[in-house]
Amino acid sequence: MEISLPVTLAVLGAALLHASWNALVKASADKDLDTVAVAVGAGVVAAAAAPLLPLPAPASWPWLAGSAAVHILYFPFLAGAYRWGEFSYTYPIMRGGGPMIVAVVGAVALGEVLPWAQTSGVALICAGILGFASGAHHRSATLYALANAVVIAAYTLIDAQGARASGAPVSYTLWFFVATGVVIGAMALARRGRAVPLYLARNWRRAALGGLCAVGAYAIALWAMTRAPVALVAALRETSVIFAAAIGALFLKERFTRRRLAATGAVLAGLMALRL
Repeated sequence: MEISLPVTLAVLGAALLHASWNALVKASADKDLDTVAVAVGAGVVAAAAAPLLPLPAPASWPWLAGSAAVHILYFPFLAGAYRWGEFSYTYPIMRGGGPMIVAVVGAVALGEVLPWAQTSGVALICAGILGFASGAHHRSATLYALANAVVIAAYTLIDAQGARASGAPVSYTLWFFVATGVVIGAMALARRGRAVPLYLARNWRRAALGGLCAVGAYAIALWAMTRAPVALVAALRETSVIFAAAIGALFLKERFTRRRLAATGAVLAGLMALRL
């Protein structure tokens, strides 16, 4: 099973959307509440669209619940990584670690053993992604980012199976975001109280924009996983680190070093290998 050009282009678009909403969180003054705002915003966006589509098949509901549970860890780890480290350092670790785990588990548990050319493409992309994470940084930034890489791998594998079992990957994605928004919002209210609705009221445009980007990025990725091997889509999606590096350099005033330039070359070479 290969990955077609339309699917490739769609996943690259999803990568840009994903890097964009993560940059919003990194640039915020309160990263904990901003991750909550994105989760709630995505839930509201999804809730508005979900009733227009058929429900996902019941076989996918346990996967949906499992994914929402895993995301309880995702958002705090994301905020912690951005609190302690640069965007262009922590983002590649989080996004780069996931595909490597997915490729191994996909081969062992799902029977998706990739041809050698595509395997080399995944390896080049992962090596390039980790190459972005250069320089000395706070230990907490590294630990949060590595922990989130494991979380990302877990929900990628869960949602790949859920989307396939659902018979309606877009509908599955929307209900996933509704469930996650409710869970994350309720937990935030328990921890931060009135600060949560006050922050959402002041930053509703930011929450809506981040939510739209998050829903769009993940809906495209899950749709792609129904048409191509999970490992290929996961690796291709994580090329968002190139967009993240550009955003970091242009808008967050972070350095784009020679090492990161070489890492960009490795990622592009990996993309070419995936298309062989």
